[in-house]
Amino acid sequence: MSKYAVVFEKTSTGFSAYIPDLPGCVATGRALDETKRLIHEAMDQHLIAMRRDGDEIPAPSTETAYVESAA
Repeated sequence: MSKYAVVFEKTSTGFSAYIPDLPGCVATGRALDETKRLIHEAMDQHLIAMRRDGDEIPAPSTETAYVESAA
């Protein structure tokens, strides 16, 4: 079992999410909790499809951090 970094972004209608290490794995929702649930489901389905198709599963490599602005 691997942990992948997920990026959540506020949109004009709710939230979007994507996993940088799994190109094409995205989700959107009206609320953040909904989007978190949907991206988790999308990740599971994405990985199942990759395994089924014989694709290599990429190791998690994205690192995240918050950087404080000095301005």
